[in-house]
Amino acid sequence: MTRHTALGSLRFFEAAARLGSFVQAADELHVTHGAVSRQIRLLETSLGTALFERRNRGVFLTAPGAQLRDAVQQAFERLDAALDAVRQPTRPAPLVVSCEPTIAMKWLIPRLGDFYQRHPEVPLHLFASGGPVAFQRDAVDVALRRNDFAWDAALHAEKVCDEWIAPVCAPALLRQGRLDLSAQRLLHTASRPAAWAHWRAVGTDDGGHGDSQTYEHFYLSLQAACAGLGVAVGSVFMVREDIDSGRLVAPLGFRRDGSGYFLLSPLPFDGDARRATLLHWLREQMGQALPVA
Repeated sequence: MTRHTALGSLRFFEAAARLGSFVQAADELHVTHGAVSRQIRLLETSLGTALFERRNRGVFLTAPGAQLRDAVQQAFERLDAALDAVRQPTRPAPLVVSCEPTIAMKWLIPRLGDFYQRHPEVPLHLFASGGPVAFQRDAVDVALRRNDFAWDAALHAEKVCDEWIAPVCAPALLRQGRLDLSAQRLLHTASRPAAWAHWRAVGTDDGGHGDSQTYEHFYLSLQAACAGLGVAVGSVFMVREDIDSGRLVAPLGFRRDGSGYFLLSPLPFDGDARRATLLHWLREQMGQALPVA
């Protein structure tokens, strides 16, 4: 008997010895009862000894059969362990996260290294988008959104933190450390058109202002502010890096505007460790960026 044939026969023998039945071994291996009998007979012939006693329509291991069973089971266990050791692990599917583009660019992406280092088991795929979320159409798992629109009541929504806003500008626009809004160009954005109205409702404003300029996206108005082209209203999360680097200042201070950021999901957070992990991390990181009240 060749080594290949012997290994094939040992697979039949191990199943029959473990189950104590040629019929059950045949069912497990998806072969006929006759195929099991032939393979074991070939093995017994090659070894020159009986491995089973066949009596009363049952099969029972002989002493050599029991000895071989123990050796074969140990060998198969070692093979299984070796296969597990060399098998390439299956990479988990990424958690698809939809995030408003400016928050993604200015806040989330610079901090993703921390998330990946602390949670390598949760790969993320960013999907830049704002407003209502088409979870099924865009294959999105969770979405970070500000509650400036009404979302489906069936969604699971977990609050992450409050929104804080402030007028921001390049340091060169200050006069003796003060910002005079009435003498500055106010920068608006089509993606958050009520930003200045919200600031006037919660902050301080002298009621007058100079000319204005509107940009299509929030990050464009912030870039214009960095370039000294005027004053924009910025979320603390969108401007934190620029303030820390000195490119922008917020001389009038940050105020809550009454809105907040929520993590939305079509599935419960307590039923998915990946969603819960991201939620906990977002709360921790966004909490660190908040100004002192």
